[in-house]
Amino acid sequence: MTTLGTPLSPHATKVMLLGSGELGKEVLIALQRLGVETIAVDRYDHAPGHQVAHHARTISMSDPAQLKALIEAEKPDLVVPEIEAIATAMLEQLEAAGTVRVIPTARAARLTMDREGIRRLAAESLSLPTSPYQFCDSLEELQAAIDAGIGYPCIVKPVMSSSGKGQSKIDNPTEVQKAWDYAMAGGRVSGGRVIVEGFIDFDYEITLLTVRAQGADGQIETHFCEPIGHIQVNGDYVESWQPHPMSPAALSTARQIAQTVTDNLGLGSDGQPSGLGLFGVELFVKGDQVWFSEVSPRPHDTGLVSLTTQWQSEFELHARAILGLPVNTTLRNPGASAVIYGGVDAHGIVFDGVDEALRVPQTDIRLFGKPESFVKRRMGVALAFADDVQVARNNAKLAASKVKPRAIAHAVALR
Repeated sequence: MTTLGTPLSPHATKVMLLGSGELGKEVLIALQRLGVETIAVDRYDHAPGHQVAHHARTISMSDPAQLKALIEAEKPDLVVPEIEAIATAMLEQLEAAGTVRVIPTARAARLTMDREGIRRLAAESLSLPTSPYQFCDSLEELQAAIDAGIGYPCIVKPVMSSSGKGQSKIDNPTEVQKAWDYAMAGGRVSGGRVIVEGFIDFDYEITLLTVRAQGADGQIETHFCEPIGHIQVNGDYVESWQPHPMSPAALSTARQIAQTVTDNLGLGSDGQPSGLGLFGVELFVKGDQVWFSEVSPRPHDTGLVSLTTQWQSEFELHARAILGLPVNTTLRNPGASAVIYGGVDAHGIVFDGVDEALRVPQTDIRLFGKPESFVKRRMGVALAFADDVQVARNNAKLAASKVKPRAIAHAVALR
């Protein structure tokens, strides 16, 4: 039996999110609907999650001392990593000492904090099909890896980055230097290490939201949402839709791959299956063939579409699963999402055209409330539902196009 407390009381159930962007914000809202006391942590003030949580904290989460001090001061029941750039070794230390429980586990947070940990786990330990790859610490090593067998075209990514930052496709030798420089600029932490991957000629790529939740008998059960199709530009998602059609064979293989990797990530330091929560598993598909790409042990940006497609969105699924509650991954209706970019570099922008966007049939808008805009920063998302996925995609893109971010002359930087 799961017992939940009352927020801001001595018996509160307290959950701390490490990373409080737009995805974390929705998780916090889902937790608050269940009466959980929430602590939103981010590296800058006024992050989206800060604006809705009971408590807002700003620290450098990659600093072990700052992270330890905050967790020991706040004493949360659960710590939920929502980004990669976290001092995961400290999380492992605190979990081992019994100070806190990390979602899904501190081990999973460490393995997925960069592309090297999860790729080596998937390809070398679990023998899952992946693209050919190599890790490189210099421009010279990158060029050598391409020449020795990776070949062209190929994909270069920083080992640690988010939302496609620093990722690029190389088609010929003249683009190697530019790709290296872009990866160095886009990485979450300093240090020149990248993964270079051979290009897979896939038909499409999907995100398979996979949930590990506690069953009525206390055993952990795996649940799958319907596949989410998406389009990425320079590694950054720009639109997604659900469901994406797949052959029965491809869907079965995708689920097998997803369960294999999430079962492993759900193992605690004692080797026992203990990790709960939602995972975003990214896969490449060609016909009935499926390749593992990446996994995040948390809600996925392409899964924003689930806010309009599922009875329980990916955020509600994550919140319920980590609290030991039942989950329902049923699709309510087809739908789509389309990103709203900042369009300008400015603080405190305003948004014109929201009324026009919401006049598009069966649409909704989420504006994330980020205090600073960049030209290619994701500032919101348009959502649409319909009986037909293509209709939903068209409406989501139309609604997104009507929202016009605008800088105002007297806006000043937040202090």
